[in-house]
Amino acid sequence: MSYPQLLTPEEKLADAKQHLNLPTIVAICGSTRFMAQMQEANLLETADGNIVVAPGCNMKKQHPRWADPLEAERLKGSLDQLHRAKIRLADEVLVVGEYIGDSTRSEIRYARALGKPVRFTHPEVDPDAHKCSNCEGVDPATCMFNRVA
Repeated sequence: MSYPQLLTPEEKLADAKQHLNLPTIVAICGSTRFMAQMQEANLLETADGNIVVAPGCNMKKQHPRWADPLEAERLKGSLDQLHRAKIRLADEVLVVGEYIGDSTRSEIRYARALGKPVRFTHPEVDPDAHKCSNCEGVDPATCMFNRVA
C-alpha cells in the first residue's frame, strides 16, 4: 500500500498563495547604494499590481540603531537572514543597479538554486549571462570584458 506524498514547505506555501489568490510577490535585491533605484522599482512593481519585499534598512546611512559596531555586526547577520526569507517567500527576484557585489551575487545564486526567476534592471550585470572565450573556466565576474564601472 502506498501512502500519499507529503507536501514540502515550499509546495505548501505555493498552494496557500494560490488559494489566497495573491498577486506575484517580487523580492528586490541589490546593493543599498542603489536604495533610490530600489524605491523606484518598488513603486513601479507595486503600480503593476505586485507585492514587493525589499531591503528595509540602509546600513550605509548612519542611524542610532546600528551606531554601535557590535550591534551593527549582529544586525547585518539578522538582515541577511531576513532577506533570504524574503527571497524564499517571493515568486521572483528583481536585481536593481548596475553593480553586483558579493552579497547580491550570493542572493542571485540562492534565488536560482530555489528555482526563482531573476530579472535585472541592468541585464548586463547578470553574473550568469556573460559568456566569452576569455571566461572559459573562469568566474565571469573576473573577466575584464564583464566589469561594470
